[in-house]
Amino acid sequence: VQLVESGGGLVRPGGSLRLSCAASGFTFSDYSMYWVRQAPGKRLEWVSGINALNSGTSYIDSVRGRFTISRDNAKNMLYLQMNSLQPDDTALYHCVKAKGAYISFSEDDYRGQGTQVTVSS
Repeated sequence: VQLVESGGGLVRPGGSLRLSCAASGFTFSDYSMYWVRQAPGKRLEWVSGINALNSGTSYIDSVRGRFTISRDNAKNMLYLQMNSLQPDDTALYHCVKAKGAYISFSEDDYRGQGTQVTVSS
């Protein structure tokens, strides 16, 4: 299994970023995928998830309406469109492979190395 995130960076409050995750080494379309984030000194936080066959999505309350998760099963890609970014969104964002086809969260699920998102003026 390999998950490689990209798209992070430094952005001003109110700005946007699109995170991407390239997946390989497993049958991507069989598994739910999700994003987690970890800010310095804070616990790992589940952000958003999507079922295996694009049949449903879910978001943490603080990002609902600002972030959109999507996937392209033909390209083995996961995305997170982040709009109206706020300083509290600053964190290392990881792409995570769930153990099954439906949205879940487990701290021992396989995740990539992450991409840093910094929101600052």
